[in-house]
Amino acid sequence: MYIARTLEELRQHMARFDQPAFVPTMGNLHEGHLALVRHARTLGDVTVASIFVNRLQFLPHEDFDTYPRTFESDCERLQAQGCDVVFAPSEATLYPEAQTFKVHPDAALADVLEGHFRPGFFTGVCTVVMKLFQCVFSEARGQRHAVFGKKDYQQLMVVRHMVRQFALPVQIHGLDTERTAEGLALSSRNHYLSAAEKQEAIQLSVALKTLAASVLGGEHNLNALEHHAAHALAARGWQVDYLTVRRRADLQPPAPNGFRAGELVALGAARLGSTRLIDNLEF
Repeated sequence: MYIARTLEELRQHMARFDQPAFVPTMGNLHEGHLALVRHARTLGDVTVASIFVNRLQFLPHEDFDTYPRTFESDCERLQAQGCDVVFAPSEATLYPEAQTFKVHPDAALADVLEGHFRPGFFTGVCTVVMKLFQCVFSEARGQRHAVFGKKDYQQLMVVRHMVRQFALPVQIHGLDTERTAEGLALSSRNHYLSAAEKQEAIQLSVALKTLAASVLGGEHNLNALEHHAAHALAARGWQVDYLTVRRRADLQPPAPNGFRAGELVALGAARLGSTRLIDNLEF
């Protein structure tokens, strides 16, 4: 497995391949990331993963400085999955000067849900993803593939729209969320949870399942359903940012009495102790 630290190293190595498949990560890898890598291996003639903790997508009070950095073990895991290339730039390499040019996504898609509670987050995501695409795919002569997980559902939607509107020659693949046997969505932030909190954490996915089942059962007062779901989770000690049902296509609320199975997604974000978790369920 080749490890590239600079753009020159990456581009020189990638020049020998035609059809790259790329998995962008911030490291601290878990089975969810590795599933993305395994899928990427089926798509192209070289599999690339990036490891870069992107300062631009962290708010001042968030955990950029304490975000787990586990580079050596990450590389061991990637190599075991057959990853061919790791791109691990320093901040000085990826941002050699202040990144004053940024990609600002459509507010209707990016300023709701996660974007409402983490303003500027998706600008940071889009900017680094655009830049990583330029780094990884610059030498490609064939189809370019990028693989993302559906756990970060809104992020996947924002990236898809960005790729389409900029006519980027990249095919985006979204893979289902990897979960524990109990149903907890795998996340790098799960390691912040205590043993007791890990047992409780599955209640977020339970709340989403209950919300989806109520809608499918014919209850169409979404405001009441969402309020009840948030109240029930808060009663267990959670601090709820949102529990909501949206259209998959644009993450807007569905029209009253316009619910159709197969077009909706339930999304949630809530804090358990000091750890903020997100999850979603398509239905």
